Amino acid sequence: MKIDAKRFGSLLAGIFVLVAIVAWQAAAAEDVVHAVSGIVKSVDKTTKTMVVKTSDGTEHTIKWTDKTTVEGAKATGKGVADASTATYEGAKEGTKVTVKYSEKGGEKTAVAIKEASKATAKAVAQ
Repeated sequence: MKIDAKRFGSLLAGIFVLVAIVAWQAAAAEDVVHAVSGIVKSVDKTTKTMVVKTSDGTEHTIKWTDKTTVEGAKATGKGVADASTATYEGAKEGTKVTVKYSEKGGEKTAVAIKEASKATAKAVAQ
């Protein structure tokens, strides 16, 4: 079987395009935002991480950064940067939260954290 140069070139170009598409989709998949809701089990201010335990008992270790946005009772009336620092420097175990996070290389980084009000947390617990 003899393949001419034009067909071989077209075949290589097609393979290159296919590989590029697969690589692009894999890179885009890393930027997917996930969400988890649960109770803050522990907070480590030094490493800026918290452990969130979901209702099924799964524990998620999630890191926050200066870019993480925060909503909730403690964040009311503050700018996003101030709320992020103030809320998570003072986060307490037992707080009901919903965390939106991205994951790269197995490390979860919070994009947004929403604290439930005491009334919401009480309703969820019942």
